[in-house]
Amino acid sequence: MGIEDFLWNILLMVACYVYIGFVIAVSERLDVFFQVSRKASRKFLHIMIGNLPFVIPFFTSNIYPTLVAAPFIIVTFLASPYSPFKLNDKIKGLADITEKGHHLGLVFYAISYTVLAFLFASKPYMISAGIMPMAYGDAFASIVGERYGKRKYELLTNKSLEGSVAMFFFSFSSLAISLTFFSTLYPFSLFDKILTVAVVALVATVVEGLSPMGFDNLTVPAFSVLTFVLLDRGA
Repeated sequence: MGIEDFLWNILLMVACYVYIGFVIAVSERLDVFFQVSRKASRKFLHIMIGNLPFVIPFFTSNIYPTLVAAPFIIVTFLASPYSPFKLNDKIKGLADITEKGHHLGLVFYAISYTVLAFLFASKPYMISAGIMPMAYGDAFASIVGERYGKRKYELLTNKSLEGSVAMFFFSFSSLAISLTFFSTLYPFSLFDKILTVAVVALVATVVEGLSPMGFDNLTVPAFSVLTFVLLDRGA
């Protein structure tokens, strides 16, 4: 890899860090400027970070997407109550938007991103298969379930039928949209993968319904991408 490629990859990494910092900064202030709840601010962060796989095809080396994600495992852990260091004031934005009851949720989110980037950077549509249900599906499941959830059920944790329907719909639609984008860069069409997308969304919905709070940031992407790999013979 020449110096031009190196500089290009560094530029993309910096752009990703700027984007992440911007999203965190906006998330901190949504409750001030738009009077939304802190939970809504967390879900905004959850969703917007989920857009990063769209940048991955433009890296020219597979290691850089991993390097974008990996530092945030440490950063999010230091922002959590489990940090051994008193650094929360320095990264107060992240500390304030960790969710009550499962403060490691963002850590698990960063771990999932890092592992998927390491394994599938050469095929970012596969990363998308894990990230979209976690970012969009899970976030909207929480929002819809909290606001409209009337029909409750309990397996390993309390969920609502309305939230699970939202989980399926937004997992399916966000993954379908992302694959439409990736189909312009890779030799496949959404039509060829639409059944796989539906099954991935269904598996993600079941796994989210079974996962304890916070752990769905590990289980949903893991089972979603595994389902995609098993069903999509072209992957």
